[in-house]
Formats: sequence, C-alpha cells, structure tokens
Amino acid sequence: MADYVKQSPLPSPVASEEVRRTVSAMLLEIERRGTAAIRDYSRQLDNWDPPSFRVDVASVAAAADALDDELKGHIALAQAQVRGFAERQRATLTDLEAETLPGIVLGHRHIPVNAVGSYVPGGRYPMLASAFMTVLVPKVAGVRRVVAVAPPREGKGIHPAMLHAMATSGADEIICLGGVQALAALAFGLDDDLAGVDMVCGAGNAYVAEAKRQLYGRVGIDLLAGPTEILVLADGSADPVLVAADLLGQAEHGPTSAAILITTSRALGEAVLAAVAELLKTWPTAAVAGEAWANHGSIIVAAGDTELLAVANELACEHVEVQAEDATLERWFAGLTNYGSLFLGENATVAYGDKGIGTNHVLPTGRSARYTGGLWVGKFLRTVTYQRVSDEGTRQIAPTIAAICEAELFGGHGLTATMRLERLG
Repeated sequence: MADYVKQSPLPSPVASEEVRRTVSAMLLEIERRGTAAIRDYSRQLDNWDPPSFRVDVASVAAAADALDDELKGHIALAQAQVRGFAERQRATLTDLEAETLPGIVLGHRHIPVNAVGSYVPGGRYPMLASAFMTVLVPKVAGVRRVVAVAPPREGKGIHPAMLHAMATSGADEIICLGGVQALAALAFGLDDDLAGVDMVCGAGNAYVAEAKRQLYGRVGIDLLAGPTEILVLADGSADPVLVAADLLGQAEHGPTSAAILITTSRALGEAVLAAVAELLKTWPTAAVAGEAWANHGSIIVAAGDTELLAVANELACEHVEVQAEDATLERWFAGLTNYGSLFLGENATVAYGDKGIGTNHVLPTGRSARYTGGLWVGKFLRTVTYQRVSDEGTRQIAPTIAAICEAELFGGHGLTATMRLERLG
C-alpha cells in the first residue's frame, strides 16, 4: 500500500454552491436584459465600459508595435508548432464511404463547426499561449468564424502580447470582455455588434468553467477544465531539484493547483520535499506556488512499478511527467491509460506543452481523463453520417427493417419500409 512523504487533498472538481448561484443569476440576468446587463457586469467586475467591446484594427496594430521583434518571433514559432501538429492531426481524419450490402452505401463526413468562441484567460497572468490552442486550432479544423474574447487588464483593454497572439492566430473577431459576461456574450450575442456562436472553448477560473457548464446545450463546449494538475512519476534516478521545479512551475497557476509526485524511492521523495522548500525561498511566484504546494501538494511512495501505475491511473491527472531511468514509450504507453498529456523523459517539461511545443494545453482535469482527452482539431469537427440506397438495396434491407419495426410496435416506421418494397413489384 502506498505511503506518503507529504499528503494533501486534491482540489474539488465541483464548483461551490456560491459559484453556481452567482453564475446562474448572472446568466439569467444577461439573457433577460441582454447587452445592457453585460455592460453593467463589465463595469462592476472589470471597471471596463468602452463605447464598443469590439477590438478594432488600430488597437491590434498598436499591440503589435508594442512588442519587440524577438518576442513576436517566438510567438510565430510556437504558432507554427501548434499549427503543424494540428494539421497532421486533421490529416488523420478522413471521410468514409462503403457499400455494406449490394445497393446500400453508407458514409461519414467531418464537417467543421460554423462559429466558435475562444475564451483566452488573462486575469492572474496574460495567457497569450491560450490563443494558439483555442483560436489557431479551430481555424486549422476549417471553422469559418472564430471569435476570440479576453478580459481587460487594469481597465486598459487586452494585454498587448495576448492581443497580438489572438490576431495572428487567425481570430476573425476580437472582443474585450472577461468572465461570465464574456461567455454569455458568445452564447447570446451582443445586440447587433456580435452574433452568437455555436461552440465555446478555452480555460478560465471557476466562474468561467461554471458558465460553460450551465451554457452547455445552448452552445457546445470543449470540456470542463478545472484547476490545473501535474503528476510526476519518478524512480531513484530522477533529479530531485528538477522534479521540485516542475511541481512548483505548474503550481504557480493558482492556489488550487495540484502538484503530485509518485516515486518508488522514499529517498527521492524526501529530497524533493527539501528541494521544494529551498526553491520557494527564491521562486518568482512563491506566494501563489507555495500556497498551492502547501494545500494541494503530495509526495506518494509506491511499493513498486505496479502500484505506481495503479495510483497514477486512479488519479487520472491532467499532465503526467515521467522522470525515470526507463522512459521508453512502450513501457509507459502499456501501463498508463488515464492522463491528459504525457511528458516522457527529464527533458520533457509541462511548460513545453503549456506554451507552444505543439500539443494542446486545454486538457481534462478533476479525473475526467478517465473518459475524455483534451482539446484537439477533432473537437471542432462534427462526424455526420449519410446513406444512399438503390432498388436492390431496398430489397436487401426493407424486410429486416419492417420486421424490427413490427417487433417494436412502430407500425408507421414499418410502413415506410414496406411501401418502398411494394413499389418495386
């Protein structure tokens, strides 16, 4: 049975009653009063009340001018990585058509969603990389209209680096709004200034996640992403300082971020605990990362590889790093089944996936990796089927369908089959 060097509870994946009530009240008010309510909430919550929430071309140009060429080059490289991987993913999704019986042709097509709203979070940190993941990827999927929304920072509009990333990732429209009111604007529209979308995507705080949950059905969503998680799987060969750094690196997202180590070496676990304490003395975001580590950081000692893998699959974490002597694909692919994204070997840090190595950083949290993967190009495609039936196909299938309809007491359904058969004589 696993032992602990440090044990802390995981953050709850379920929004609090206060969050649920607040979001419900806001959405009802916005649905009732429309843009006027959105403007009221934006003024109250973000001190943001511009003549129009729509970002104009001049503002986009000014944001680009405010950035140095080196940063713009790095943004372009990360975008190329994300775009290239998404294009390769899209190439694996092919249309299908097959004759399954003489005269019966069945098929499917992958059709992009028509309009997607991308929420790019910018409250605690300006998350410009989120634009790559939630604007660029649906454009690769073939989505005709992508509306990017992001909150104002300190009443001054969207952070310049975020705005540049949103525009150069291919956003067709950019709206400066944050929080629940931004999600509502995407779902309901903004008078004549913004038409509603068919699907919303992107991560955010607890209120944004709850707004997505409550709006699901009215619009589609990508997934419900809660507080971020990192799980490091390590043996005695791992570098304790590197493991500690990766745990704290992800913990800086917020005070409810979970950072977990499972190791087969108690000595490593104790060394990592000491390394975390030492790093926190100079860590650039120690206030946030330290609180997350204190409240939601754990170090688990497994009796062996079998137990290590069993605990990892039970936790089903968002990000899983493997820092072990044997970090081969075959070993870990065979043993790990529940995770959002896997980082193999000490050179593969979660930060790469978060910021632009090419894979998407919108990933399942709160153990939802047990039943879903993360955001990818396929999330923006609808796989729809079709049928084409000849006279011979009718002779082949109509008797079977009529018999099943009769057994189900669906007489009208059965008639639609037998009438076609009778017409053939």
